[in-house]
Amino acid sequence: MFIQEIYSQDDFNDDLRRDDFIQFLFQHLDKFGDPKEDISKCLDYAFGINGGQGGFALAAINDGKIVGGLILNKTGMSGYIPENILVYIAVDASQRGQGIGGKLCRKCIDLADGDVKLHVEYDNPAKRLYERLGFVNKYAEMRFKKTSEDK
Repeated sequence: MFIQEIYSQDDFNDDLRRDDFIQFLFQHLDKFGDPKEDISKCLDYAFGINGGQGGFALAAINDGKIVGGLILNKTGMSGYIPENILVYIAVDASQRGQGIGGKLCRKCIDLADGDVKLHVEYDNPAKRLYERLGFVNKYAEMRFKKTSEDK
């Protein structure tokens, strides 16, 4: 297995297509994922497209097949929140438990310029991996979802 670094649209090719990478994340994020359109926007942001601050993606490849994927975005907010957010990470369900997620996370941390944060749901089994890697739960995230009446 090797990890391919993806910094721009030009890093995709016939062996690793953008649509296949997005489909992989969509499929293997399972219930913790987002629509393909949102994953695509996140990838654009990582590439500095449409006002994105930059970042990168990583693809774990084994025997020519994607077995893991990750997208990191720069936040542009150094100092008051971490400089980077690990937005998506997924491992093929048939490959879980083999260390692929850990290798992707460590590579991400090594490549990131500055601190890295991520959001993880409390019932996500990957939470234990993030804790082993040194991520700590500093805050509880709270969200307000605007309705049509609030806008």
